[in-house]
Amino acid sequence: MNSMKKKPVKYSPEVHERAVRMVAECRGDHPSQWAAIESIAVKIGCTPQTLHGWVRQHERNTG
Repeated sequence: MNSMKKKPVKYSPEVHERAVRMVAECRGDHPSQWAAIESIAVKIGCTPQTLHGWVRQHERNTG
């Protein structure tokens, strides 16, 4: 059986930064951080899980 895997999409550091900033900016408009992440992920074109990872990494990097 040949399973086809999608090649991972590489996003630039600028896209990471913008997406994380967008989550922070719209957090107050949503009932949870996850809801904000889901909303922005659709706009960026990535999965919510991917964006969640970027947000968590940003939180670790900035303390």
